[in-house]
Amino acid sequence: MTNWWCEYAYLPTGLARDVRLEVRDGRYAAITPNSSPDAASIFAGLALPGFANAHSHAFHRALRGRTHDGGGTFWTWRERMYQVAQRLNPDTYLALARATYAEMALAGITGVGEFHYLHHGPGGSRYDDPNAMGHALIQAARDAGIRLTLLDTCYLAGGLDGGGHTGLNEVQQRFSDGTVERWEARVSQLEATEQLRIGVGIHSVRAVPQQDLAAIARAAGGRPLHFHLSEQPAENEATLAFYGQTPTELLDGESALGPNSTAVHATHLTAADIKRLGATHTTACFCPTTERDLADGIGPARALADAGSPLSLGSDQHAVIDLLEEARTLELHERLASNERGRFTLPQLQAALTAHAGIGFDDAGALAVGQRADLVTVDLNSTRTAGVDPAQLIFAATAADIRDVCVDGRRIVTGGQHILGDVGALLRRAIDPLYE
Repeated sequence: MTNWWCEYAYLPTGLARDVRLEVRDGRYAAITPNSSPDAASIFAGLALPGFANAHSHAFHRALRGRTHDGGGTFWTWRERMYQVAQRLNPDTYLALARATYAEMALAGITGVGEFHYLHHGPGGSRYDDPNAMGHALIQAARDAGIRLTLLDTCYLAGGLDGGGHTGLNEVQQRFSDGTVERWEARVSQLEATEQLRIGVGIHSVRAVPQQDLAAIARAAGGRPLHFHLSEQPAENEATLAFYGQTPTELLDGESALGPNSTAVHATHLTAADIKRLGATHTTACFCPTTERDLADGIGPARALADAGSPLSLGSDQHAVIDLLEEARTLELHERLASNERGRFTLPQLQAALTAHAGIGFDDAGALAVGQRADLVTVDLNSTRTAGVDPAQLIFAATAADIRDVCVDGRRIVTGGQHILGDVGALLRRAIDPLYE
């Protein structure tokens, strides 16, 4: 039995003071507000449940601060991304992902959904271990101390236009297994553990033809199923031109929507699309810092929530890794789009920040008895947070204010220091060689 004592804690009932948490076998056994700190590890500041990063491309971390010259578009950004993808192998991917996941831990993230499509070697050559790149991600998360949901993603076509699906380019060959059957056979070799979930992904309706969508949905078998959806107007235009349907309609017709599914971005939707996603209780994962960085647009978060879609958050391409920023930007983007404040309540933003169920861990995301013993503490005395009402901390704090992080009862960040040491140095050692 381990005892923790928190100055403030955000419980399911709201903000509480002097909270004692008893941890047994990595889960909360008892939670008592208004208690003494006797014989307990003391956590100053505000304690929150661990954050859930529902959408990550770990290798995109190498693009931070390297895509802003000359303006460009999402599509020119994608060319830079391909250049990085082309240079990675299992060893360099492990180093980059380990450092990226450690940065996530420093930001209070205790579980990540990794949308994994960089499967094979250059030109599509197979590694001796067909899941070598996936195993690198699994090892990276283990080393960094956070839980991982590996969303192994099917990628079969190079794109889509009014004439149909296009072939794979040289870099995209690394992403593809060639057929759904070969993709499914490879994924079947991955095994879940207590800290690892194996989910599946449809990269997009651009990269997976209609005739293969239902097979992937069936392969999910109740596990998390994620897909990029309507991130760019060009995707909608091409899908309408070739299939005569929106991407949402196409996925719905192939049984890909539902309570275990997550639509990532969901930026450019029709009213009918919003209704379909809400009626099926498909989660909508917003990645506001990426969506603004790539000039994608502001998605209909409030409308989707009102229609019945749960909301989650992701850092996606890691323009920043700061889930507090993602949560408040969910509200701030709504304010810009609607000219109204208070589009989401603080509990609703907190729920999106800790939406572990969407990545297959429905026993995480709350400081409650029986839940996984994840804990994140936020400094209340920094230059950003001093004088703030702890209940409104989401609107003031950043990742730099995270002091302590525990995952399944194990402390992996203490006083702002990660168990792996200097995470900045790890990132430099992993990223710099990719540009030599």
